[in-house]
Amino acid sequence: MPTLILVRHGRSTANTAGLLAGWTPGVTLDERGREQAAGLPGRLAALPLAEIVTSPLTRCRETVQPLLDARPGLTAEEDDRIGEAHYGDWTGRKLAELNDEPMMPVVQTHPSAVAFPGGESMRAMATRAAEAVREWNARVERDHGADAVYLMCSHGDIIKSLVADALGLHLDLFQRISVEPCSVTVIRYTPLRPYLVRLGDTGDFASLAPHEAPPEGDAPVGGGAGAP
Repeated sequence: MPTLILVRHGRSTANTAGLLAGWTPGVTLDERGREQAAGLPGRLAALPLAEIVTSPLTRCRETVQPLLDARPGLTAEEDDRIGEAHYGDWTGRKLAELNDEPMMPVVQTHPSAVAFPGGESMRAMATRAAEAVREWNARVERDHGADAVYLMCSHGDIIKSLVADALGLHLDLFQRISVEPCSVTVIRYTPLRPYLVRLGDTGDFASLAPHEAPPEGDAPVGGGAGAP
């Protein structure tokens, strides 16, 4: 079965503004995000990518564009199922403000019980993403063979849910996973089980230096902006 390269989009204007972007139109990569995206072709140069699949949101499409420019003939197909979570009434609000919402402790400790007001549940988000991956696994294997490698560009909470799925973790544990902007996560699928081969690899050890974290060690909703 194929190997899946999961890339979180580069740092966005919403990340640096401390906003929960969700499906807000017009959110693009910021200057650092564009630099991160420009580095992807070199980081992934050794991989013979059979397909590129992307969330339809602009920040993801901008992230994969340098890869497409570096590999003539390769195109990107959009799939809504790996688009960002539908955060409903939380969309576009400041993360600092959301920390005071009564539902935030539930998001942190019991996400499988969360349904965003006016949006979707985290269970629905995780299910649609996992279904998309399994369908793409079958398609890529059919078209390119069992040893094929393909790439999906998506969002922090989506990628974290896919890692939890691959590891057999309950969704309530997925907030223990960290995926920074433009990080690379790799899952190798087999007939018996998936293997997590890389998790949140940015190639930048400086990002591990201490920096400001969310209050009480909470996981940033949407994935956060990464290190300064």
